[in-house]
Amino acid sequence: MKPDGVEHRTPPRPVNRRDLFRFRTGSTGTAAPDAMPQAPTSASDRNESAARGGIINASRPLMGSYFEVRVGSGVPGAVDLATRALDVVEAIEAWMTVYDDSSEVSEVNASAHLAPVRVGEDLFRVLRRAIEINRATGGAFDPTAGALSLAWGFTRGPKRVPDVATLADARSRTGSNLVELDLENQTVRFRKPGVVLNFGSIGKGYAVDRAVDVIRSHWWPTSTLIHGGRSSLFALGSPPDDFGGRWAVALTDPDHPDDSLGTIHLRNRGMATSGSSFQRFEAGGRSFGHIIDPRTGEPPQGASTSVTVLAPTAAEADALSTAFYLLGPDKSAPILADRPEVAALFVDRGGPGGSARVVPFHLTTADYSPGPTRA
Repeated sequence: MKPDGVEHRTPPRPVNRRDLFRFRTGSTGTAAPDAMPQAPTSASDRNESAARGGIINASRPLMGSYFEVRVGSGVPGAVDLATRALDVVEAIEAWMTVYDDSSEVSEVNASAHLAPVRVGEDLFRVLRRAIEINRATGGAFDPTAGALSLAWGFTRGPKRVPDVATLADARSRTGSNLVELDLENQTVRFRKPGVVLNFGSIGKGYAVDRAVDVIRSHWWPTSTLIHGGRSSLFALGSPPDDFGGRWAVALTDPDHPDDSLGTIHLRNRGMATSGSSFQRFEAGGRSFGHIIDPRTGEPPQGASTSVTVLAPTAAEADALSTAFYLLGPDKSAPILADRPEVAALFVDRGGPGGSARVVPFHLTTADYSPGPTRA
């Protein structure tokens, strides 16, 4: 589980802890990464808009990071459209955050063990999809792993290795089998007290998808690239002035951010990257990353450096990137074999001299252009 997806705080700049890829999108989709506008320097700056290379870029601090919407500057009402898309993300953050005791998710966590709780359509939809992915991945992705995140201090801190009793207690309160959904009444019920929903591993992707829906509904045919925290994104259509082309996203080596691992080319597809390079702590001579395996209750040792997933939606890409990070390429392969529309790219240090090694699944030459890695 990635517990960092739904917080209100402004993250440190310039490097976000999940900053695992860069954008290469200008008017033709191939501009240098620094063509991207800088994020607002203060959370009080509610919105920032800029036009560069025929593209309107609107960004806002949301979900502990920055969301950005890119649409063609020639689209009628482009700035208003991008702003409405960001408004949807802000509304999702309000009910999804676990840092506000009055949010809808917090209220469910506090009372769903007492009686079924009727919830909004958005929460019910994302929870239902999360449980489906939990089953498809053999429990490697689990929206109920919030108790584990709290035990390790990744949600509220301080980061720590929990003692045996604390970890056992958190594990006993983790598992999607502890959640009952009533489809007819749209209610959620927990089978025991202390279950903690946390959508940190799917929430940004879900918010991106809902923002894309706003762009899709615009009366003028509009393409867009929307990303949340530079770890979850969706590319709708082609970049402006590049009919039939794809949005280009440069992948970076998580351990060496100045090194490129190649470029992903996207159209009408979601993408997400998971890795622990940017949030970890040391204890007892070991390093512990923030992605917790809900099946063991602990961060994995010897996992891939990062995993990038391409999927029909950003939410699915977000959740599967977490699951595949924990499963590794061998155990992810059977899942991918049944899902030809899903692609993945695993990065580890198995190359010559400990350099980055890339292991792709279902990526065509149109999807991915390999790049140089550190020797």
